[in-house]
Amino acid sequence: MEETVVMDYKLIVLDIDGTLTNSKKEITPATREALIKIQEQGVYVAIATGRPTPGTKKVAAELELERFGNYVLSFNGGRVLNYKTKEVVLDKTISAEMVGILCEEALQHGVGILTYDSEYALAGTEVDEYMELEARINSIELKKVGHFKDYVDFPVNKCLMTGEPEHLVELEKELKEKYAGKLNIFRSEPFFLELMPRGIDKASVLKNFLPFLGLSREEIICCGDGYNDRTMIEYAGLGVAMANAREEVLAAADYVTASNDEDGIVQVIEKFILK
Repeated sequence: MEETVVMDYKLIVLDIDGTLTNSKKEITPATREALIKIQEQGVYVAIATGRPTPGTKKVAAELELERFGNYVLSFNGGRVLNYKTKEVVLDKTISAEMVGILCEEALQHGVGILTYDSEYALAGTEVDEYMELEARINSIELKKVGHFKDYVDFPVNKCLMTGEPEHLVELEKELKEKYAGKLNIFRSEPFFLELMPRGIDKASVLKNFLPFLGLSREEIICCGDGYNDRTMIEYAGLGVAMANAREEVLAAADYVTASNDEDGIVQVIEKFILK
């Protein structure tokens, strides 16, 4: 249903793909201008994305997050970065030992697996089209790593399994049951299975992050379109789904805006933030 209560919203949290960017993976001039305008008025802007931190650079630069001291919540909230100071506000990781276990699971089930270091997407299995898509979306280089379990000897913010959607549906159920209490597992796209530290999703990180800003959930707007956006949309004072969102996300939203190809974010800003 549509939000009717008038609130003084102080933070807008935006998913990137399918929300902030259009079908060409671009931020339109109108969307950029609206987001710059509210930052100039003192409203916080944060990106909350499944992308790795290096994959947010272009978007963060376009929105001038560094100039305004605003935030990137990458890895579905596994890492929160002040883009001006480069201070890591929150950082949740999976152990190197668990990465090795997940690599074995991927090999056993015939799906791809990758993780990330500060520069690369690191493939632990044969490269597939979905890994290539992930690297392309994030504008980072994909590196096939031999002896993956030995190479990744450091904790990581997330792993990503890739494969055919119908296969990942069943694998998601199996791994959720097997690693209950140890990992948070969900699909961000039909062909991407996210493997996150326990308790980490976009809503949980906002619960921990908002006290840092001195804000309450009632003062925030969260906008998204995908499976991994649902928790933050349900949590926010105003949860917004794009018109192009998944059915489950549309059902969870307080307000449905125009699509990502129709400057839906501009509509939200004009209706709920600009005075």
